[in-house]
Parts: sequence; C-alpha cells; structure tokens
Amino acid sequence: MKTALITGVTGQDGSYLAELLLDKGYTVVGLVRRLSTPNFTNLHFAKKRNNFHILTGDLTDPASLRTAIDKAKPDEIYNLAAMSFVKTSWDQPVLTQNVNFIGVLHLLEIVRSNKFIKLYQASTSEMFGNVPPPQKETDAMIPHSPYGVAKLAAHRMCKVYRDSHNLYVACGILFNHESPRRGMEFVTRKIANGVVKIKLGQQNYLSMGNVNTYRDWGYAKDYVQAMWLMLQQDDPDDYVIGTGISHSVLDFIKVAFESMGMEFDEIQHLEIDKRYYRPVDILELRADPAKANRVLGWKPSVSFRDLVRHMVEGEYKRLTQGQILKK
Repeated sequence: MKTALITGVTGQDGSYLAELLLDKGYTVVGLVRRLSTPNFTNLHFAKKRNNFHILTGDLTDPASLRTAIDKAKPDEIYNLAAMSFVKTSWDQPVLTQNVNFIGVLHLLEIVRSNKFIKLYQASTSEMFGNVPPPQKETDAMIPHSPYGVAKLAAHRMCKVYRDSHNLYVACGILFNHESPRRGMEFVTRKIANGVVKIKLGQQNYLSMGNVNTYRDWGYAKDYVQAMWLMLQQDDPDDYVIGTGISHSVLDFIKVAFESMGMEFDEIQHLEIDKRYYRPVDILELRADPAKANRVLGWKPSVSFRDLVRHMVEGEYKRLTQGQILKK
C-alpha cells in the first residue's frame, strides 16, 4: 500500500487526515518540529497503529526536510504545516513568509528530484481577500494579511513548478473548516469554550472582535477527504473546497448558545474588544465549490448548525470530563 508523509500532523487537519489514510491502509509518517514538549493530543487514535510513525523535521530547514523524505519514501506528501493563525501573521510577518512560502519552495525542490511523489499544498480562502463572493478557482486573489500573501506566493509557485517541471502538485483552496480539535486561538474554539464556561458559571460573557464578518464554515473531517481525493485524480489541479453558505461570527455565537440550551443576550453575553480586530478585515468568504463537486464528487456532509453543536458538545465533554449535559 501507499505511504503518505503529512507535515503539520499534530494539528486539526493533520490528525483527521492521518486517521483517514490509516483507515485506507496507508503507512502514515507524520513530520513534526523538534520541541521539548510536543503536543500529540490530537493523535490519540494512532497509539496502537503500527503503520503510523513520527519523524522530526522543519519546513524552514531544507536539510532536515530532505532527510525526513528520504527516510519516509512517501508516495504522497500532504503539506499542512503552516503559521496558520492569521492575526499573528502581522506580528511575525517574516516567520510567516519563511514557513508558509519559503518552506513550500523547499518542498517543491525536493519533489522536483523525486517526481514520482504527489504533493498536496494547503492553500486558503484568505488569498481572495475582499473579492466579492462566492469565490472560485479563477477569481482574482488580493490577500489582506501577511498570512494570505505568503499562502498566495506558495500557491502561485506550486503552479509554476507543476507547469515548468511536470510535477504532480495539487492545491486545495480550503475555506474555514472547524472541529473539536481546532486550536484554542481560533475564534470558533474560543466561542465554543466560552459558551460552555458561561453555562457552567465559570465566566459571564464572551470578549470578541468583529462579530459581523461572514465565513463559509465546514467540518474539517469532510475537508481532509477532499485533500485525499485531489491526489487520486489522473491530473493535478487546484480546487476550492467549501459549503457555499456563509454565516457571521454572531450567527456562530447564537447557535452555540442554542446548543447549550441557553438564550443569547447580546448585552449580557457579549463584549466587543477592539484588541481582537485585524488591521484589515475580510468581510465575507463564501466558496463556489462547483468544480470540486463535479470533478472530485466531493460534497460536505455536516451542516453549520451540526458543526457548531459538535464543537460545543466536545468542549462540554472536555470541561466536565463527561458529565451528562442538562439543557
């Protein structure tokens, strides 16, 4: 069977993808940076799997990257490692470029000398900026953050290498996708965690930035299926992945309260804090996934309301260690 190397394997997407590929019979090799205390919480499912392995390496260190790939001998590489928190990219713009763009260039150079390897690159809807929705593969891309700029540079470079060197490189332009495995720094996890704490009497309100921006939110477990499908096609291409429906941050908050059996009171439960605003915000991201629907046969299976409920219930379970939820 095939071997897949996943960078960023400890994150939300990496862990769901590893789980999917293991179930398909792959040997999965996860690439992680060498840390004093690595966080393998999301990889709980892999403990008893003898076809799952961990190697250390770093996108910003091409020697370590090449060594890891030489050891793994992968048929497929899924590059999910990134500086992925958009707001932080303004504080660390150089590091963001080094990881999200230069790191991808290192990967492309290695794949250029191993042309049998298929490469998946995690692009992002943030590349579109404020281009009017719905956004599709052929629309203009005008990012509004260092994160978006770095991702767009990598996205364009993937096409250059695909066309110039005949490499199998597919880019997934994924719109926002969430799950209970999402990092706490992201707004969706922050909301789920905060609403549960309000339910439990551990805090009184949510402190938020702009709640009137709209995003196309889907379930991460659905989206990793699309990643895999992209590398199973005869020819590499780029695909927008999303639900085609957008909701505001305020909508997310309201559904989270409903999921806890509580009535949301905007005055009582919401504090707007300008510290959480981005320097430049994107008003609405909403996918046009027609190409992925048609070519890959991919469609999301989890609705927005079920996604929010799933995240809130997961947070409740974590915070109460499995107590019965009384709505």
